[in-house]
Amino acid sequence: MTAAEQTTIDHPAISLLCDLIRRPSITPDDAGCQKILTKRLSQLGFACESMPFGDVANLWARRGNSSPVLCFAGHTDVVPPGDADEWHSDPFEPVVRDGMIYGRGSADMKSGLAAMIVALEAFIDAHPDHDGSLALLITSDEEGRARDGTLKVIESLSARGEHIEWCVIGEPSSQETLGDTVRIGRRGSLSGMLKVHGIEGHVAYPQHADNPIRRFAPVLDELHAIEWDQGNKDFPPTSFQVVDLHAGAGTPNITPGELNARFNLRYSTQWNHESLQTKVREVFDSHEIDYELDWHLSGKPFLTKPCKLIDAVSQAVTEKTGKSPELSTGGGTSDGRFISPAGADVVELGPLNASIHQIDEHVRIEDVITLTAMYQRIMELMLL
Repeated sequence: MTAAEQTTIDHPAISLLCDLIRRPSITPDDAGCQKILTKRLSQLGFACESMPFGDVANLWARRGNSSPVLCFAGHTDVVPPGDADEWHSDPFEPVVRDGMIYGRGSADMKSGLAAMIVALEAFIDAHPDHDGSLALLITSDEEGRARDGTLKVIESLSARGEHIEWCVIGEPSSQETLGDTVRIGRRGSLSGMLKVHGIEGHVAYPQHADNPIRRFAPVLDELHAIEWDQGNKDFPPTSFQVVDLHAGAGTPNITPGELNARFNLRYSTQWNHESLQTKVREVFDSHEIDYELDWHLSGKPFLTKPCKLIDAVSQAVTEKTGKSPELSTGGGTSDGRFISPAGADVVELGPLNASIHQIDEHVRIEDVITLTAMYQRIMELMLL
């Protein structure tokens, strides 16, 4: 290993990232990650408040009492590693190979957390009397149900009159190179849980049965054929996808008496969840079908319009990479859906997302170091 390579591995953000990866924080278990962060933040003068709800660990840390508040947000929980035998190394023991750090959570999103903490340390060391306040909102419930994490913390902060003006979320937003994509919003996510009733019967005597698969087939075809919208200047088109479908009695000579399905709509601001529900029910009601349909709203669409934060994040990326980022609302949901409605401008900037939730998840070491510099530059542009 060259001296330069050793220097990058010894970078404080890389050391902290390795410490976090070693904690098997499978959602909603924080596994002690937030204790590591709290110790570092307390030394910087942050007032650190543990805010547990149910079995979820949450941390709200704030330095300063004045406005505006620049908050960095993220999560310590990770998805399960899957079959550990398929990994080339222990998923919870960081391993360096070819300039990458491998481990569950390395990209999603412990590298973002490590970069935030080290950037805060450098910024506060250089500018202890900065304007406004700095804050961190960390949860262990982003990869799970997401009901006792950021959502509850924001509700608690709002109830006591605390307000976040600007928020940077460290989710892995980049596509091909670090900083090539910055998320300025997300589509809404609406799921339908469907049950279609029929009459079970002998497969040879369909006249004595009512096959729910046959009833549902034309409905499914019509739902897939709908052009929900064409999107707009800020959002891609709304999409409809069936994610689960099952029926059957477990034998080839019986038609089922019931079909169960789950589908999801990722929707733009062309819709709201009530109008989508109405449209879907209109399709079902236009067919001869006996059904029950329940709904789960994971999050409404949100959009951060042009503002000082977007300008600062874009400038920081350009300064550190030489390229301007694409401003996007693509991808899945994030905890920004809970922070934005409280009135904050929300932007997501983090490492590459190509390996997240996969076997041999990894992050480029140089990207973590550069991301740390980007976060520090954002603070300089916003609070000096």
